[in-house]
Amino acid sequence: MEILNQEQAHKPMMWFKVLALLCVTAIVIVSVVMALRKNDFNNQFSVSATGRVYAKPDIANLTVGLKTEAKPTAAAAVKENTDKMNGVIAALKGLGIEEKDIKTTNYNLNPVYSWTEKSGQILKGYEVSQNVEVKIRDLDKIGDAIAKTTEKGANQVGNVSFTIDDEFELKNQAREEAIKKAKEKAGDIVAATGMRLGKIVNVYENQVTVPTYVNYSKDMAYGMGGGGEIASPEIQTGQNEVVVEATVVWEVK
Repeated sequence: MEILNQEQAHKPMMWFKVLALLCVTAIVIVSVVMALRKNDFNNQFSVSATGRVYAKPDIANLTVGLKTEAKPTAAAAVKENTDKMNGVIAALKGLGIEEKDIKTTNYNLNPVYSWTEKSGQILKGYEVSQNVEVKIRDLDKIGDAIAKTTEKGANQVGNVSFTIDDEFELKNQAREEAIKKAKEKAGDIVAATGMRLGKIVNVYENQVTVPTYVNYSKDMAYGMGGGGEIASPEIQTGQNEVVVEATVVWEVK
């Protein structure tokens, strides 16, 4: 009899706990619904705009390559390539280009085959191709770099591009212009539609990469590089374009 009374005494406490749990759950659900309603994208308005800033580049990038004729042995092909490429790199350093700004991006040793009806595929020899990427910080030396490296045997030169070493401040300017344009565009839309905007709730940024390559290439027949003085070509640097696209989001009243 005493055990039954204890069980009966626990029942009100258990119901109280269940009721408290239901209350907490209801509060959580209401909070989530209110938050979703507050962030309802149907009550938001966004405008995108692009900011552009132009500036003179301060770095030129150039690819210098060397491809040897087919040699009877792999060792002979490697030796010829090494001798010529060492001369190419020495010429670059002679122009004041530092070692840290000269990077090998490609090196290949390949067999070369010829084909005849009588004998089929025959090993003709071996060839080596090597490319180095050069960063030129003195833009007045771009033409000299092309001329001096071809004098030393480089027979594939191209992929000239221009960059700006530190674009941080330029991107800030482009971003400010993009946001300003977005606000002006939003003002025009509000004036035309009678829409009422509240505070800005978000800003998204998308940086746009603008190609800066110069359509210059020099691809000479094997063995034609080197052996004489070559005039330095004139390469025009022009201006680089730094572009930032911004999307500004307002709440709608």
